[in-house]
Amino acid sequence: MDFSHIADNLRESFRVLASGRQHGEVRELRGVSIASAGVEFQMFNAAFLSGPVTSDAALTQRILLASLHFQTRGQEWAFWVCEDWMEEGVRKRSRQLFEKHALRHSVDLPGMVAEKVLPSARPLPRLAVRRVCDEATREAFCAIGSVCFNVPLAWFREVFEPPGVWDRFAGYVGYRNEEPISTAAVVIGSGAAGLYNVATIPGYQRRGYGEAVMRHALEAARREHGIERSVLQSTKAGYSLYVHMGYRAVTNVAVYST
Repeated sequence: MDFSHIADNLRESFRVLASGRQHGEVRELRGVSIASAGVEFQMFNAAFLSGPVTSDAALTQRILLASLHFQTRGQEWAFWVCEDWMEEGVRKRSRQLFEKHALRHSVDLPGMVAEKVLPSARPLPRLAVRRVCDEATREAFCAIGSVCFNVPLAWFREVFEPPGVWDRFAGYVGYRNEEPISTAAVVIGSGAAGLYNVATIPGYQRRGYGEAVMRHALEAARREHGIERSVLQSTKAGYSLYVHMGYRAVTNVAVYST
């Protein structure tokens, strides 16, 4: 499994969100992909490496290209860096290069893949899982994301308000006794189902609800698209669960933001 499947699916997920918005932009610069939703939440105004980086000068050039794009638009933004695009020496110095250009390191996310998820090692709780398809499910999806990712609700709403986003960004909400408590989303791209926005509200975490919604989303992707392989970027909290589900880390995604 090549790391590029993870990098390409991640980039595709942002392209879906950007192309669904009136002021979104999807552009290809030299060695840099732009997928910007044009929103307040800077993580969704994103740049990505789109090819190998063999020197500090080459990485600096790509940082400056992306910086110029967003500076001319007056937007806060983030650079999502699949580190395997960079040769080892460049990778070791990359944080200093990003920080030199006013991009602070926000988080490292292990990029993981499973050719096929393993059966659950435990009985999972029952949930009514609904695909995001109307205002009520969209609002539940955003509200859970706001709480779990500690982001203002208005920012999440701005990203996900266009109905067209949900044609390819397949979102799911898990309900326990009609209370929305967990989410997951799937984007199909680069021969894989990419899992995103896996979240469970505090008070219901570590009980299997997140896994239940994930598995529902992946099964829907298998039925609709015939795809078994899945990829994701893991948080520290979710890493052990993903390993038990059969995922393995094959790269690291470092996120830098203004």
